[in-house]
Amino acid sequence: MNDLQKSNEILIVAAEASSELYARRIMEEAGKRSLRMSFYGIGSHAMNSQGFDCVETSENMAVVGIWEVLAHWSVISRAFKSLIGRASQKKPRAAILMDYPGFNLRLAKKLHGLGIPVLYFISPQVWAWRTGRVHLIKRIVSRMLVVFPFEKEFYEGFNVPVSFVGHPLLDEIKTSTLTVSARKEAREELKVGEGEFLVGLLPGSRDSEIKHNFQTQLRAVEEIFLQRPKTRFLILIAPTLQLDKIQSLIPKDFPISMRLIKDEPLKILQLCDACIVASGTATLMTGLAQTPMVIMYKMNSLTGFLARRLVRGTFFGMANLILGEKVVPELFQEDASPAKLALEIIKYIDDEDLRSAVRKKLGAIKDRLGNSGAIPRVVDNLVELISRQESST
Repeated sequence: MNDLQKSNEILIVAAEASSELYARRIMEEAGKRSLRMSFYGIGSHAMNSQGFDCVETSENMAVVGIWEVLAHWSVISRAFKSLIGRASQKKPRAAILMDYPGFNLRLAKKLHGLGIPVLYFISPQVWAWRTGRVHLIKRIVSRMLVVFPFEKEFYEGFNVPVSFVGHPLLDEIKTSTLTVSARKEAREELKVGEGEFLVGLLPGSRDSEIKHNFQTQLRAVEEIFLQRPKTRFLILIAPTLQLDKIQSLIPKDFPISMRLIKDEPLKILQLCDACIVASGTATLMTGLAQTPMVIMYKMNSLTGFLARRLVRGTFFGMANLILGEKVVPELFQEDASPAKLALEIIKYIDDEDLRSAVRKKLGAIKDRLGNSGAIPRVVDNLVELISRQESST
C-alpha cells in the first residue's frame, strides 16, 4: 500500500471565518482522494461534522487588535500549548497554517523545531507591513501557498519556497453564480419588491469587529432609510458568529425592519444592490459577486493609530488592492461615520451608471486571481510534502 494511504494526522489552524471554509474544502478534497488523513487543530463547529478533532474553536480565536488579543490571551495561550503538546507527542505528518500570523508564525517556529513540515496557506500580509517577518518565514516554513500573483513575486524576491495556487473563492463563486431569474425569485422571497434597493451589511467575522463596526452600520441604515425610504436591508452573519448574538445587538426600538441571514455569502451578496462591508475577505467576496460596496473599518484607537503608521500602500480594501485602484470607497476609523457611509450608499442608489461602472470593474477581480482549483493544488502540495518527508527518512 502507498504510504500516503495510511492514516495520517494533519494539523490545521483555521482561526478565521474565511479560513474555516477553506479547511472544510481541504478535508473534502482529501476524502475524495481516499487519502484517509485525519485532521485536528483549530477550526469551526461546522468542521466537526467532517471528523475534525477540534482543540479550540475559531469562534473563540477570531480576534484582532492589541487589546482584544490580551482579553482573549488565556484562550489563545491554552490553545497554543495544547497544539504544541500534541505535536510533541504524536508528531503530525504535516501542518497547514492559514493566515492568523501572530499565532501561526509562533506555532510554525515550534513545529519547525520538532521537525514537522509546515505549509502556510493564505499568507500574512508581509508585503504590506512588517516585511522583516519574511526572513523568519524563510527559516521555518516549508512552502508558502499564496492566493495572489503579486505574493509569489514578493516571496521569490526573498528566495522563499512558494507556489501560487490561486484563490479558493473562485471555486465558490463558480458554484454560487445565480441566473437572472434565480436572483429575481430569491429577492422576491426576501420580500424585496420591484424598484426597491437592497443593501447588505457585513459587519465582520470577529467579536471585536462587531463591537467597532456594527453600531456604526446600523446608524448608517437609519440615515439611508430616512433619505431613501424605498431601501431594504439585510445583515449577513459570518460562520463564526451566532445569529442570536447579532440579533441581540440591534436595539429593541430600532425603527427599520431587517433580515438576518446566515447562509452561503456569495449567493446572498448577489441579491444585494450594494453593501457596507467591514474590510477583510468579505470585500473580496463582495467584489467577486460584482456587488458595489463601501468598505469601512473601525478599531480601538491605539490599534488604529499603529495601523496608520505601519501599513504601507494606498488602499486597505482587498478588492481595491487587487485591482490597483480605488474602485469602491474606503472609510477608516473616524472617516467611517454613519453620515459618510450613508452618503456613499445613496450615490449608488441614485446613479445606475455608477453602479454599472463599478460592477464592470469588479468583474476584473476574477481574472487577477488565476485559475480555479486552488484547494486541489493545496492538497497536491500536501501530498508532495509528505512524500518528500518520507523519502528523506
